[in-house]
Amino acid sequence: MQAFTTLNGLVVPIDRANVDTDAIIPKQFLKSIKRTGYGPFLFDEWRYKDVGQPEMDCTNRPLKKDFVLNQSRYQGAQILLARENFGCGSSREHAPWAILDYGISCVIAPSFADIFYNNCFKNGVLPVVLSDDEMDVLFSETQAAEGYKLSIDLAAQAVTTPSGQTFRFEVDDFRKHCLLNGLDDIALTLQNAEVIRDYEGKRKKEAAWLF
Repeated sequence: MQAFTTLNGLVVPIDRANVDTDAIIPKQFLKSIKRTGYGPFLFDEWRYKDVGQPEMDCTNRPLKKDFVLNQSRYQGAQILLARENFGCGSSREHAPWAILDYGISCVIAPSFADIFYNNCFKNGVLPVVLSDDEMDVLFSETQAAEGYKLSIDLAAQAVTTPSGQTFRFEVDDFRKHCLLNGLDDIALTLQNAEVIRDYEGKRKKEAAWLF
């Protein structure tokens, strides 16, 4: 997993509450367990006029031009603004996979669904919780200024606007450590690889029939 330390990125606003995981990545794309290739299908039903299918070429698909991800001013966005309860609905790691594969590595909202929030940290996406009032400021400024960027500093737990206004956010110390160091569950386990090998060697001697 790629580490997240700081980010100065273009912002895209999705001004909707209760965005569920089926909107983020529709159910037909859950057939694959690869972590890549989902970016073109992020918010598929909102982005396109037709129905997306796994592995299809999205180059010439008909676009819904009013949707933010299809607007030229938001191309290349790395930070997503959302409203409350983002990522609700069914549990699927495909949702943060799709967000990250699109190029977004930070989502800022007043609240997240618990499972989606946890899955973000495990897959290299930083979910930032700010107050409703702070979110109103960010939405207003983003929509008013084309090319609007935010600076995110995970170590300092700070979101800074172009004018220098800073909003602080809370994050669990362990999750912060893992994201700063690019440690997913597998990488955390491999930190104890020598201890695991020693234990397995001991068990082979004690109970060879298990192996």
